This record gives sequence, structure tokens and C-alpha cells, in this order.
Amino acid sequence: MKKLYLQTYGCQMNQYDSERIAQLMGRMDYESTDRIETADLVILNTCSVRDRAEQKSTARSGDGRN
Repeated sequence: MKKLYLQTYGCQMNQYDSERIAQLMGRMDYESTDRIETADLVILNTCSVRDRAEQKSTARSGDGRN
């Protein structure tokens, strides 16, 4: 089974969206992992309305850390 790492930044709506993404990806044979280095697919779900959330996700996308 393929591994999915999903990180959520932002509001409650982002949390809901991430849960839906995880469900949909599960139907495509992905299982969630807490370790980014083992993931086959990495998704950073952020909110562009909340500047701090967007800054966090932008920084995270380039650092390669958990």
C-alpha cells in the first residue's frame, strides 16, 4: 500500500478538507503515515486567507523536516 503524509495548516475548514482528502486517497490505496520520509505522496493543505498558515506551509515545503 502507498503512503500518504498530509499536513494541515489553517482553520477548521482545512481540517475538514484534509479528512476528506485522506478518505479519498484511502480509496486509491493510500494509507496515512506520520513520517514524511516514508511517504509516497506529501500534501500540505493550507489556508491562503490566514497569512501565518501560508507562511508555515511555504517554509515546510522546502525544509524536508517533519
